Amino acid sequence: MEGSAFLILFIAFTAFMAIFPFLLRKLGIPTVIALLIAGILVGPTGLGVDLIHHLSDWLSFLGKPGCEAEMAAETADQFTVFIHALGALGLMFLMALAGMEADFQLIRSCRKAVTLLSIMTFLIPAAAGYWVYWYFCPNDLPGKLLYASLFASHSVGIVFPVIRELKLTKTKYGASILISTVITDISSIILLAVAVQLFRQGANASHMVGKETLSIFDHMESHLLGNSFLPIFLLIVLVYLVASIFIVNRVARWLLKVMKPNEDLLITIILFIILITVIVGEVFGINLVVGAFIAGLGLSRVVQDRDMLLFKRFESIGYGFLIPFLFVSIGMKTDFRAFTQGNDVSIVILTVTGLVLSKIGSGYFAMTFSGYKPRPALAAGLMTVPQLSATLAAAAIGKDMGILSDNFFNAIIILSIITTLPIPSLVRIVLHGSDQKYSHIEDFHVPAVVKEKDLL
Repeated sequence: MEGSAFLILFIAFTAFMAIFPFLLRKLGIPTVIALLIAGILVGPTGLGVDLIHHLSDWLSFLGKPGCEAEMAAETADQFTVFIHALGALGLMFLMALAGMEADFQLIRSCRKAVTLLSIMTFLIPAAAGYWVYWYFCPNDLPGKLLYASLFASHSVGIVFPVIRELKLTKTKYGASILISTVITDISSIILLAVAVQLFRQGANASHMVGKETLSIFDHMESHLLGNSFLPIFLLIVLVYLVASIFIVNRVARWLLKVMKPNEDLLITIILFIILITVIVGEVFGINLVVGAFIAGLGLSRVVQDRDMLLFKRFESIGYGFLIPFLFVSIGMKTDFRAFTQGNDVSIVILTVTGLVLSKIGSGYFAMTFSGYKPRPALAAGLMTVPQLSATLAAAAIGKDMGILSDNFFNAIIILSIITTLPIPSLVRIVLHGSDQKYSHIEDFHVPAVVKEKDLL
């Protein structure tokens, strides 16, 4: 009875997830944005839709006589929890795949541009995000650091397709933008981990933690570390990053050599390694986003050296099934009723303005100092603007933990929509007619990132 209603809900839900983005893509809307909109329509967003509860009420005839309303509400709540759990798994897949797609062997060919882009497009937007949050919540350090990490992150899923379409993938210009994007994302993820752990410490000290975590810091008295907490935690993060990449790579190679698994078993082994890395990270207070990304970095060469078809199979599990639930889950958490408050508009305006100006400005000056002409420099700045996967995932973590209020979370959702849709077209317009001569890299290896036509 209850299982039948749950199954029907899941069938209807997955059908909606498949059809709705397909229809919106005909209008030129990326799939990720369409999934966010689908989540907004499905969840209790204040728009008066809430399809999950409506469908549960319609299926209440499957319940026991006299208990239809209670069973419908329970089924809807359980199904919502189930979707959010799939979204959490999608987040893990997303960050692991991002790590597997990274390739740092190209830095030597464009060292100056990569260095300037990585530093400037991280520090300047991070400072802007810190200031925007400080303007509204001056005493919330974890929130300021989290917002700084959101501003600092880039979107490989947008950057690479644009560079590829413009046939810049084998140029130092394109390589500089791709590599700096990955480096900046790693830096923003580390900053996110610091913000999360600082919040956990503060919440633990004030008895605000509603649920226990695996972090050893959450089981310690906050006064034991005192002011030394931040340097100690940063040292732990550094040791974890280096050790995890090395150990994951060696363990994966050893397992492949000893077990010689077929492809199906290899997928299971990869998942096991990722989960262990994530759990170890959680024990030391490092968020699952960081753990999954680092596991992906360690597995990158192992998976791609073994068989690129195998990598594509692992990729298809994430992007074909689990990762869409992440974006739908994020959309379901968006509550537009928060915009009835007076300061929400100002949060959105400052968030969008601060990010766009800081991203474009930092990218422009970094490429100008690297010797590029104004048009390519402006285009590089524009390509750092879109905020999709990493930003939305970090914002969802902040909302789930209580670091970000609905006002700031909704501002990030709006930021993602505003910055994602027009940027590819603007980059093409800016670069059109440019007389910049691009230096090519011999034997250039393009990172195996997911193409926009497949992801978006």
